[in-house]
Order: sequence, then structure tokens, then C-alpha cells
Amino acid sequence: MKKLHLFILKSYLGPLILTFFIALFILVMQFLWKYVDDMVGKGLEGIVLAELMFYASLQMVPMAMPLAILLASLMTFGSLGENYELTALKSAGISLPRMMMPLIILTIAISGFAFQFSNNILPVANLKLMSILHGIRETRLELDIKEKVFYNGIDDFSVKVEEKNRETGFLYDVMIYDHRDRQARNSNVTIADSGKFQMSYDKQFLIIRLFDGIRYDENLAIGNVHQPQKRDALTFHTDYFKEQTAVVQLQGYDFTKTDESLFRSSDRMKNLNQLVHDLDSITNEKNIYVKGLEERSTNFVFSKIRFDERNNYEIIDSAQIINGDSIFASLSTSQKKTVMEYALRQARDNKQTIDDQIRYISREETKMRRHGMEIHRKFTLSFACMIFFFIGAPLGAIIRKGGLGLPTVISILFFVIYYIVDTTGVKFAKEGVWLVYQGMWLSSAILLPVGIFLTYKATTDSTLMNTEAYIIFFQKMRKKIKNQKIYLFLQKK
Repeated sequence: MKKLHLFILKSYLGPLILTFFIALFILVMQFLWKYVDDMVGKGLEGIVLAELMFYASLQMVPMAMPLAILLASLMTFGSLGENYELTALKSAGISLPRMMMPLIILTIAISGFAFQFSNNILPVANLKLMSILHGIRETRLELDIKEKVFYNGIDDFSVKVEEKNRETGFLYDVMIYDHRDRQARNSNVTIADSGKFQMSYDKQFLIIRLFDGIRYDENLAIGNVHQPQKRDALTFHTDYFKEQTAVVQLQGYDFTKTDESLFRSSDRMKNLNQLVHDLDSITNEKNIYVKGLEERSTNFVFSKIRFDERNNYEIIDSAQIINGDSIFASLSTSQKKTVMEYALRQARDNKQTIDDQIRYISREETKMRRHGMEIHRKFTLSFACMIFFFIGAPLGAIIRKGGLGLPTVISILFFVIYYIVDTTGVKFAKEGVWLVYQGMWLSSAILLPVGIFLTYKATTDSTLMNTEAYIIFFQKMRKKIKNQKIYLFLQKK
């Protein structure tokens, strides 16, 4: 029996590792396709891209692992059935559950690892990945000055060139507008026969070298230069130069990771203990606001106004007044107007206060749902690994087809169903349509009976996927219908 278990384990581990890395590669390529626009043209170093790929791969493990288990179990037992090895083992008195036992133990171990991964590694990977992605988004595109078009990618400067040598990097017929003077943004213009723009190694400075040019500078004195007496404050400078070098400070062209503390409060960046602790804190804070809102709504004192003999009024508690309508009717027209204006103003203030508290409570409930979803997500990955194994292994024993053909099609079909159902449940849970546990466990609740059914059918040697059995069944049904028609025809006779 030990040799049999080792044989099945060897047959399973190879496809499992292969399919896991194939699924991971496809998912990472999908991730890159999603964020390729944010990365292109920013001169990112290889180590930054490698780090980004590493953390993106870790983030995709929860999706790649169940798919790999489903496909590997299908391929393993399908190959055993295709080569009649399952038939030989069953004829020797070894049942399918006994054959699956070492893989069940291995799947339980993988599920435990998946939980530890989701709880300890995935939050760190999400935090690092978010820091890198945000830093990439904030990084500005590298200088790309096009011909005969004003380029405004440099702060406070506009550059236009007529011709560009892409091999040497030289620019010809260069025109530069210096907008650093806020009072006269177009007062400084430099025109040069040729030049070259070069960024420093740390991307903190831009070195501009110009040749054979003229610099026009119009200086405006402080004051209203449109007044005639101030016109003499205008001074013009024209500088000719053979070669000129300028250094301009740049911001945002060098990649820097965003501070991770900005994202630590997100639910995706926390482990189970942190989620439970923060969920309790958010729940307590929300309950305090709900209680305060209930007390405020219950004990709202819609104050009344009492007028004295001098027509002055004071605010009194409505509980002191038994019949407010009769008192209101006894007031004069001006007093009624004052009372109504005050009541309307107080009602608006109270409504605004209640709306603000309701919005805050709604935000807290959203945080609670997201934290609750993350708590359940720590366990749904482990459970999905078990479910997909009990779908793939018996289904492979039933269809008896190995390789990457039919098992791949069936695996993708089941995974797409799981993904669509899971996405729907998560959306309903996030929006508060369903309870959190209902949305997060919806996919598992649907696929678990499928796994139990397939395991039962494979154990009892069902002909579920045998086309000949379906042909015989339909032939019998056709014959039965035909005999029924003949019988009814003879009855009419």
C-alpha cells in the first residue's frame, strides 16, 4: 500500500507543480496587461519591475492554487483511468477513497498552508504591491520632446524643437519659454540653433545645453505697469551666447515607493488578529454613534417660544406645554411668524445633524463589512482547495482522460463558474445586500454539493460521463415512446 500511495503522490505532484506555475504565469500576465499603461515610458529599473512581479505573483496565489489543484487532480485520475490502472486497482479490492487518501492528506496540508499564506504573507504582499504601484503611478513620464510641438512636461517651461536627431539626442531650432515669473509668464524666451537635454543620474535635475542662441528677457517692476508713469519700469535684455548651460530642478521623475503607512489601515493589509481587533473597535464606535442617534431622535425637544408682556420670547421645553396648538392660536401674527421661522430653522439643523451622523454610521458599516469579508476570505481559500480536489479527482476517475486536453477545458469551466459566483457573492456582501458570510461562502455552498455528488458517483462506478450509457438510455426512451404510441393507436381501434 505504501508503494501505491507513493506512486499516486508522484503522479499528482508533477502536474500540480506544473499547472500551478502555468496558472500563476497567466494571472501575472493579466495583471501586467491591466497596469501596463502605468508603467510604460517611466524608465523603471529592472529591480523595481522584478519586485513588482514578485509581489504580484504572491497576490495571485489565492487564485492559482485552487485552479492548479482542480486541474492536477483531473489529470492524475484521468490518466490513471485512461491507462486502466484504476480498473486494475479496483479489481485488486482497492476502493477509490483508499486511492485518494494520500492526496486527501496532502490537500489538507495545502489547505493549512493556504490559510497561513492568506493570514501572514498575503497582507504583507498586498501592502508592498500597493506601495510600489502607487509610486509608479506618481512617477512622471520620461522626457519625450516631439518635433514641432510645444512640450509642457517640464514644470514652468514650454519647449518646442523643429528637428530631433534620435541617435545623438541633439535638438535643432530650439525655443524655450520660461514661465517661472508668475506676473509675466511669457517674458523670458530663449531661441537656440541647437541644444541637448540630459537628465541627471538620480533624475533630480535636468541639464540643458544650448548653442548659438539669443535670450530675450523682459523684466517688470513691481507695480501697475499699465499706468503711463510706470512704463519706464520696463527693462528689456537681449543676450547672445555661443554656448549656455542651465540646470533645472525636477520633481516626480525618479521612482520612489509610497510610504506604506498610508495603506496600513486598509483591510487587505491586515492579518486575522488585526482584522478581529479592528472590527471590534469599529463596531463599538458605530454602536456609540447609533445609540447617540437613537437618543437624539427619541429625545429631540422641538422647543417652543413663550412671549411675555413686552413681546420678548424665551425658549421652553415642549414637555411644559400641554396643548401647543391652542397656545399657537393665541399668538399674534408676528409672534406666529417668529415661532414658525424658529421651528423651521431648528428642524433643518436637526435634519442636517441626523444626516451627518447617518453618513458616518454608513461609512462605519462599510468598514465593518470589508473587515468581515477579509476575515472570511482567510478561510474560503483553504476550503476552495478542498472542494476543487473533491471535484477534480472523482471527475477524472469518471471521464478517464488524461493530459491537458479535456481536463483543461473542464477545469476552466468549473473555475469560471466558481469565479463568477464568488464575484457575485462578494459584490452583494460588499454592498450590504446579503450578510457577509452569505456572500463570501456562496461559491463554496454551491460547489460543495457538486463535489459530494461527483465523489459518490465515482465511488459507485457511475456511468455519468459514459456516452454509450446515454445512447442506450435514449434508445430505450425512444423505444418506450414508440411502444406507447402503438398501444394508444390499438386502443383507438
